[in-house]
Amino acid sequence: HMGEIWIRGAQARELVQRLTSNDVALLEPGKGHYSCLPNDHGGIVDDVLVYMYDEEKYLLVVTAANLGKDHDWIMAQNTQGALVENASDRISQLAVQGPNAQALVQRLTDVDLDQIPYYHFKTGTLAGIHEVLISNTGYTGAGGFELYMYNEDALRIWDQLFKEGKDLGLQPAGLAARDTLRLEMGFCLYGNDINEHTSPLEAGLGWITKFTDGNNFINREALERQKAEGVGKRLVGFELLERGIPRQHYPIFDPDGRQIGEVTSGTMSPMLKKGIGMGYVEPDHAKKDSQLLIGIRNKQLPARVVRPPFYKKEA
Repeated sequence: HMGEIWIRGAQARELVQRLTSNDVALLEPGKGHYSCLPNDHGGIVDDVLVYMYDEEKYLLVVTAANLGKDHDWIMAQNTQGALVENASDRISQLAVQGPNAQALVQRLTDVDLDQIPYYHFKTGTLAGIHEVLISNTGYTGAGGFELYMYNEDALRIWDQLFKEGKDLGLQPAGLAARDTLRLEMGFCLYGNDINEHTSPLEAGLGWITKFTDGNNFINREALERQKAEGVGKRLVGFELLERGIPRQHYPIFDPDGRQIGEVTSGTMSPMLKKGIGMGYVEPDHAKKDSQLLIGIRNKQLPARVVRPPFYKKEA
């Protein structure tokens, strides 16, 4: 469900810096970071992972559903003449997540995983397959590694993971499981919480929108003005105070019953056993512990604003 786009050549760094809101100057070989592709009218083309191999070689991991428009956008901005390759049809990805993830992956590789800090990566041999990208990342909040390999090697790696992970309780998990995990952490999902019409500042992604010297990304000036003047809506997390399940597009009301926004993501939290969600509201109602009402069918159920993550792992 992810896409992979290589950007190479002497102009690669300049192009990636212009395309992405996070500061590429903070990267070094073997390091990655979370970022987004701002569009030219205040929204987000996609959220991405940027991996730096060296000054002339970067890998952008994008949302598969956005792959076509992402590639078109990158090519339209590529006035520098960098080499851009959409390698998505040749690359597979497996995310091994959870408290036993490192122990399991370590059984399959001689690469010392203790030497790969969070948001860093190495390429090495795994399950007998050479040149596997082993990345200390994941979109679950549970910790673990994301593995990138060529399609023809994916089944072998999958089989070896499940053979070696049997005693560790390894289970296959699809997108629905990933969705509840990322929501319990308050991580944005493209198409729900961020899109072409939501700015990274509205979405609480100011931490990946760096207004540092030299980081002249697309639409920077407009986003700087928005930061100075304030946003018209904010993405918040909320938890229901009564039993119910919030869903995307359900209306959000203030305590007086006036609609002030709508739900972008919602579920029944498996860990907390309560309804949780995220949604955009007017800034005056975005403060922690603000009281909200969530429209669910013909009822308005009370909720309160909380600061994600909703679920905090025990120490």
